[in-house]
Amino acid sequence: MKLKGKVVIITGATSGIGEACALVFGKEGAQVIITGRSPEKLELTAKKLQAAGINIFPILADAGSEADSKRMADDVISAFGKIDILINNAGISMRALFQDVDLQVFKKVMDTNFWGTVYATKYCLPAILKSKGSIIGISSINGYRGTPARTAYTASKFAMNGFFESLRTEVMKKGVHVLVACPGFTSSNIRNNALKADGSVQGASPRDEAQMMSPQEVAESILSATLKRKRDLVLTFQGKLVVFLNKWAPAFMDGVVYRQMAKEKDSPFK
Repeated sequence: MKLKGKVVIITGATSGIGEACALVFGKEGAQVIITGRSPEKLELTAKKLQAAGINIFPILADAGSEADSKRMADDVISAFGKIDILINNAGISMRALFQDVDLQVFKKVMDTNFWGTVYATKYCLPAILKSKGSIIGISSINGYRGTPARTAYTASKFAMNGFFESLRTEVMKKGVHVLVACPGFTSSNIRNNALKADGSVQGASPRDEAQMMSPQEVAESILSATLKRKRDLVLTFQGKLVVFLNKWAPAFMDGVVYRQMAKEKDSPFK
């Protein structure tokens, strides 16, 4: 029970990595606050986690709303008096060529992935400074290497990585831990819910989900990195290789990434 008595907020925790983090952190004794923008999904996830013995406090909130993020932080402080760990997990993806994508789709992705992280961190930071706790960003390998047909998603993750790098240096002498976690391909519904050029939902994943890390594996790695107060977490051999090669041979990686992404089912480019 390494987190007994700790208060942990996880945004966008009604499925995938967020839900898995709620289970893994909760099993270590934490009081877990989960957020989601769907009342039905939030209730279902809360019941599932409660049945697993997790101390859950659900809050209906849209990560992309500044007002919701402020209310979330206020509600947690009112109920528990502190915040020890914030996991910025809420995120959506997209899949369309930039020349075709409606800019409202681009904005929606940025609002959720980047601004949602900024909002939650802004309003939770005063409490985390007091507790000398942790701020975690669930980023992506896309935060190091852009991929075609995912310009908005890539931009949001690059922005997240830069934001946390800057914030980390601001709070490093104040006892606050900042972790940027970058999973590789993970089996979750993020590709199923990815937005197409017109904003409609993709529906089916273009990749083989069975060959990916499970959300549980990702959550356990994030827990371990949090307890060790690591700076960065890059998961999977493929992910580590992409980050390394993109740093030292970016032009070579342009061709590699193009060929790999062009192999996807119904790829918008060839």
